[in-house]
Amino acid sequence: MNRPLVGLSTSSVYPKSTAAAFEIAAGLGYNGVEIMVGTDATSQDSTALRALVDHYQVPVISIHAPCLLVTQRVWGTEPWGKLQRAKDVAELLGASTVVVHPPFRWQRGYAREFVNGLQRMSDETDVHFAVENMYPWRAANRELAAYSPSWDVRDDDYPHTTLDFSHTAVSRTDPLLMAHDLGSRLSHIHLADGTDSARDEHLVPGRGTQPVAEVLGYLATENFTGAIIVEVSTRGCATREERVADLAEALAFARQPFEALR
Repeated sequence: MNRPLVGLSTSSVYPKSTAAAFEIAAGLGYNGVEIMVGTDATSQDSTALRALVDHYQVPVISIHAPCLLVTQRVWGTEPWGKLQRAKDVAELLGASTVVVHPPFRWQRGYAREFVNGLQRMSDETDVHFAVENMYPWRAANRELAAYSPSWDVRDDDYPHTTLDFSHTAVSRTDPLLMAHDLGSRLSHIHLADGTDSARDEHLVPGRGTQPVAEVLGYLATENFTGAIIVEVSTRGCATREERVADLAEALAFARQPFEALR
């Protein structure tokens, strides 16, 4: 069987730089990286990213479009413009996927056109737009619907989707059921873990309560051919050695179910 590519999200080394992610990915033997387009200027610059690809001989597997509250002004403020830019960079660097979040509810025009607009963009490129599962926001024991059309990617007919285990923890969704329900539309994984918390924890897989190993085992039996991207938080690591050890552990966790079936 073919093993899926296992990549490292550049967000996994935050607050270190995009360049640091390439260095660690190369040293540990990751198959590539996912660029989290953020406030780090290098993440926004296709020329700088190409130089890192060439220097470390680590390809870019995917581009995560700037969809966060803290990146509202990255690549402009117009959401379709951000997606167009992400697609262009993906094509330039040979990445197969752009990860995108559902719109915020206050982005009314964008939200209204999101499903059809993504389809139109998909018709113009070989790059896949993999919409990521999110979660309801919680405040004072109330749930706030922050995303539209829905935080749950099963509610719309997206051809390609991303399953994030930290987000299933926050939404209290069964990720194994989600993987079953999405079927062939599941093309991208954000590998992490989480607990029964309202915080988006992005723990190293195996350190939370999500059935991560079970889902990866299921994907292995289904001959999953998408990408698995390690997207964990290492900001609490006191040293580089500790960060590298966490990311090595996550890489081994990602590969083990697929190695077991060889």
